[in-house]
Amino acid sequence: MITYILFVVGLAALIKGADWLVTGSSAIAKQMGLSDFVIGLTIVSVGTSAPELIVNVMASIEGSAGIAIGNVLGSNIANVLLILGVAAIIYSLPIRRNTVLSEIPFSLAAALLVGFLANTDLFGNENEIAGLSRGDGIIILFFFGLFLLYVFTLPSAQEEAAEQPIAVLPIKRAWLLTGAGIVGLFFGGKWVVEGAIEMSKSLGMSEEFVGLTIVAIGTSLPELVTSAVAAFRKNTDIAVGNVVGSNIFNLLLVLGLSSVIRPLKFHASSNIDILVVVFSGALVIVALAVGRKLVIKRPAGILFTASYVAYIVYLVMRG
Repeated sequence: MITYILFVVGLAALIKGADWLVTGSSAIAKQMGLSDFVIGLTIVSVGTSAPELIVNVMASIEGSAGIAIGNVLGSNIANVLLILGVAAIIYSLPIRRNTVLSEIPFSLAAALLVGFLANTDLFGNENEIAGLSRGDGIIILFFFGLFLLYVFTLPSAQEEAAEQPIAVLPIKRAWLLTGAGIVGLFFGGKWVVEGAIEMSKSLGMSEEFVGLTIVAIGTSLPELVTSAVAAFRKNTDIAVGNVVGSNIFNLLLVLGLSSVIRPLKFHASSNIDILVVVFSGALVIVALAVGRKLVIKRPAGILFTASYVAYIVYLVMRG
């Protein structure tokens, strides 16, 4: 029982810690003279993926590859099918042209890159189980660097980043929030990973299943609430771009760094999950093509949400 309580408390600490870290460090960066554009593309963007990043770092240190891989793939699937699905049911979601032409294809390419490297032994022994080696992680991080270079030179990305609200806080409070955020992320990530490991053992579930469902949905809760509230308020201009950007960060930064810390063994069943990540991205393009406008409408949102429910049912049957 203590393990389950710590898991829930850990999720809360993880989510709140990320919020405090982003708020505090953004305010510090603002007072140091950094532009809203730079803060939006660095601190705010990385901060939205901080829960997944910390969970994966902790899972890699613990040697729990199933949780690390499941968390990233599960979060990406939930981001598109669940979060965008629910938001689109509430109110139609407009998509910026640049997101359609560049960022969605980039996210699809990132998923295919991870799938290719996980199934191709470029740096190891041919007799070893396929997975992501440290060399693969370095390659993935290299492509993350290319993505950062791309967004830093893109005018529309500058406009989008500048739209991120940057709080103005007294410097002492900003430092306190930053410190509290780091502490919350550390202990929250530790408790979530330890709880997920114990949960998988006590309930007879695989670590991959726990990572793909409970952990992934838990770390995606802030985005779900934020997107739903934004949809109710009809303030959805950058919602899709934020989700796609978060997915790219998860695949390239989070998974790349995790495999550099410790090589991640890859189970064949995870290939299906990667295909679902690709499918979810392709579904966005199909929804736009059918509607003939850069908008995800309610019928598409219902399809997205139903697809996510079907995927969860599949995971339960897979075990």
